[in-house]
Amino acid sequence: MPLIQVENLRKEFKRQKRKDGFWPLMKSLVYREYEQKVAVEDISFTIDQGEIVGYIGPNGAGKSTTIKMMVGILVPTSGDVHVKGLVPFENRIENARRIGAVFGQKSQLWWDTPVIESLRLTKYMYDIPEDRYLQNMALFGDILGLDEFKNVAVRSLSLGQRMRADLCAALLHDPEIVYLDEPTIGLDVVVKERIREFIREINRERGTTVILTTHDMSDIEKLCSRVMVVDHGRLMYDGNLNTLKNDYGNMETMELDTEEDFVMDDALLRMGISFSRTEDARSQLVYDKKNINSSVVIKWIMDRYSVRDFKVKETEIEEIIRNLYAGFSQEDRQRQEVII
Repeated sequence: MPLIQVENLRKEFKRQKRKDGFWPLMKSLVYREYEQKVAVEDISFTIDQGEIVGYIGPNGAGKSTTIKMMVGILVPTSGDVHVKGLVPFENRIENARRIGAVFGQKSQLWWDTPVIESLRLTKYMYDIPEDRYLQNMALFGDILGLDEFKNVAVRSLSLGQRMRADLCAALLHDPEIVYLDEPTIGLDVVVKERIREFIREINRERGTTVILTTHDMSDIEKLCSRVMVVDHGRLMYDGNLNTLKNDYGNMETMELDTEEDFVMDDALLRMGISFSRTEDARSQLVYDKKNINSSVVIKWIMDRYSVRDFKVKETEIEEIIRNLYAGFSQEDRQRQEVII
């Protein structure tokens, strides 16, 4: 049985209609009209124990709403959510013992108390045995480097320190599932990598299931093997990250540094290769790797030029996701045309 099972999940919100103009605005103060806003539309998926899943999409796509229904904060309009057999909003206390959550913009720590005291309060809240608490503090403290600021008040922490402390608090009670919302937002490269390593370690050693929502695609690439993409409340893609790269990241870029001045040839154009120059005057060729093998391009060039250096770059994950979103927008336009 899957650890998390979501079936035909839907969430609608009632919101007041906004009207332009002075008199319509005055009228709306007395006679209010409402409309239904669909935030999540018939989403279904399952997540197994030990998976690290990226749950991504543009702003307003329905990511946070879905997570809030899985946590138990929101009640679905229709459909079902089961987390290890429990309905989250009906069993909030029991469900809370099984999950941890970190939200990049909000802290679960006590603002005016030192970090170590906040963590002790978390221990009592979850009734964590003393030996387990000490064991987790030793492990998490080592990986996250908590010793350097554990006696500092939470309000005095830097963003990176607070995120590390929040991660410790979220995992102190050994949750089976942890929801991470933008866990590396605004952090420097060193702190980001420390947090990523912590997530990998907890998943590897304890089998903790991780659901990650982020706009930092490097988090997705370095942590997740599976990606779910939502847009306008609908699940548009659910699959392996490598499959996503193959389907939407088929363009390769070759950068060349040649002794002679490189001149674009009609033969390369007929292959479907485009040409440009980089800021440092290197030649840049872009082509579809599904149609053209890079070795063919290299051989053609080396037969005609003295190559000092070259490198081949695959499409970056950010560009792949942009291509994916662009495809979704086209599908929406076509769907609307059919309806009309």
